[in-house]
Amino acid sequence: MTLFIQVLFIVLPVFMVVALGFFLKRTRLVDESFFPQLNRLVFYIALPALLFYKIATADFRASFNPTLLFGLLVTMGATFAGSYLYGALRGYPPPQIGAFSQGASRGNIAFLGLAISFNAYGEAGFATAGVLAGFIIPFINILSVLALLLPQRKNNQTMTGAFWMYQFAFNPLIIASFAGILWSYFELPLPAVVDKALSIVTGMSLPLALISIGASFSLKKLRGDIVKAGGATIIKVVLQPLVTALVLVPLGIRGMELGIGVILAGAPTAVAAFIMAEQLKSDAELSGAIIVLSTACSLATYTAALYLLAALNL
Repeated sequence: MTLFIQVLFIVLPVFMVVALGFFLKRTRLVDESFFPQLNRLVFYIALPALLFYKIATADFRASFNPTLLFGLLVTMGATFAGSYLYGALRGYPPPQIGAFSQGASRGNIAFLGLAISFNAYGEAGFATAGVLAGFIIPFINILSVLALLLPQRKNNQTMTGAFWMYQFAFNPLIIASFAGILWSYFELPLPAVVDKALSIVTGMSLPLALISIGASFSLKKLRGDIVKAGGATIIKVVLQPLVTALVLVPLGIRGMELGIGVILAGAPTAVAAFIMAEQLKSDAELSGAIIVLSTACSLATYTAALYLLAALNL
């Protein structure tokens, strides 16, 4: 079996489940009201349970590499700052600056990043990616809120300290990630009955998350500025993973950890970006266009990235 086919077997099954979600919605095999309910189930129950369980039961000291985390946070922070500055220098309206910067820097780590990591590297890879996600997800949520609110801060008098704290503190993915990290770090035991229950619940998490992505995939969202969406997509799924690799290799990161770093950095824009842009009065149409383009392109970029890492023996 050629290397390309091996890599395709890692990436393609994940996107086949995404395609299942797309066709489920188009064929109306389930009621239209099912998908908003599915999104809530995934966001508030399934993914938080998955993150907590996988992080809490991982060997924190074996799975956590601070150098890898440092490299990822640096590149993600630089992507946010660079894309924000680019939008401001180009004279984008404030709502578009926020949507562009969030779209260029906020990856779908919980949905696609973890799924690709698991397919590529198995349970060990998932544990490493899960522990990293526990730190990265709060970080990128903070960057997203900053991206969306900073351009509009002069025109919005409701952005008090309490408002900002609410945006950061009550995200279920942030709460679950931090809880899992603390549980793993202090090596707290999970009662057997809780362990069994979480094992059952988390078994549905990634499939439901991928189906949710597919169901939310709509060509109507391309009504946003296609040029700006294309620019943000290139930054997100091409430049960010490339820069991440260039940062991590000199730091001595190789093998599975380098692959996971590139996978997490190259995750397409998160579906939650559209929801947050809508809620925080940013350009939701542009956010939707970036999500559609980056998700469609990530099949090719993930395949190319994993192929190059393997071909170069990195």
